[in-house]
Amino acid sequence: MKKISFLIICLSFSMIQCQKNNEFTSENNFSYKAETVVDGIEIGWGLEFLPDGSILIAEQEGALILFKDGKKTNIKNVPEVVYKNQGGLLDLKLHPDYATNGWLYFSYSANTENDDEGANTAIMRAKIVDGSLVDKEMIYKATPNTKKGQHFGSRIEFDRDGYLYFSIGDRGNRDNNPQDVKRDGGKIYRLNDDGSIPSDNPFVSTAGAKAAVYSYGHRNPQGMAMNPQTGKIWVHEHGPQGGDEINIIHSGKNYGWPLITYGVNYNDSVITENTSLPGMEQPLHYWVPSIAPSGMTFITTDNYPGWENQLLVGSLKFKYLNLVKLQNGKVISEEKLMEDMGRVRTVKIGPDGYIYASIEQLGIVKLVSN
Repeated sequence: MKKISFLIICLSFSMIQCQKNNEFTSENNFSYKAETVVDGIEIGWGLEFLPDGSILIAEQEGALILFKDGKKTNIKNVPEVVYKNQGGLLDLKLHPDYATNGWLYFSYSANTENDDEGANTAIMRAKIVDGSLVDKEMIYKATPNTKKGQHFGSRIEFDRDGYLYFSIGDRGNRDNNPQDVKRDGGKIYRLNDDGSIPSDNPFVSTAGAKAAVYSYGHRNPQGMAMNPQTGKIWVHEHGPQGGDEINIIHSGKNYGWPLITYGVNYNDSVITENTSLPGMEQPLHYWVPSIAPSGMTFITTDNYPGWENQLLVGSLKFKYLNLVKLQNGKVISEEKLMEDMGRVRTVKIGPDGYIYASIEQLGIVKLVSN
């Protein structure tokens, strides 16, 4: 009896040590571990690396944190955010020529009208000088404000031509916003880097349309990345219960929400019987059940054998980093990485070629070979 108890204790201790060290082995027997680089971050919604190797982190509650030389400091003069439910300080993106022009772009839930109607998604750019945001420019503010706290969207990306893309979710108004290009919400937008409207945006000549809209019929896109091989913008978005999607974005296309979906309402009732309709795009991939995807990047490094050019997607619901394996532009399989470490909010490839992930209630971790 004593020997059995001792064995159980040893096995338990071994399991605790393995979890403590955050050591994992991939399906192709690549052994890796997750090292905590920045701790004490509640919800690090956005993550970017500055040219000097320091890290910028958007804490959802409203702090823009600079991690440099092992220390965290808060950038000053950050605009007031409406921190509610899914709203707050959200994504971050450096201008492709940041080293020259210093422009930082970020999304947040804002009430610039100073009314009592809640908030909507805003995109601002600014520069960091002496630890403070300066030259702040609002380049897009969605309207109208709403007191609903969900579906701000808010991911930001640049393409090869320097166009700025960003997402705004349907803001909890699925029956009116996503299918109407005259309304904000449920859209992917495209702007010039200064906030002006590109002349070839698909709806610039449509009377009453939001000229910044690039595609529509989206629910709540919280992942966006440019495919480095094709230059196309890929997004993923939350479905309801089931029906999370990966989509490749094309000008003027309708991605169907809520007229088509592979999901159902949270009470299991049917939203629509249709999973396809004429004139509406099919997803490249969808998840049933939902994994609650957040954050997205392509692996552009050879630090991880067999993972080159594959896609990474965070799972909030199931608490893992999803390795989406691609072949000829199609999803062929998936693998769960860093299982049970926590809700993965965003993921990036650092300038050192390593994977960095923001895990809620933990901080920023780095995946290195073990």
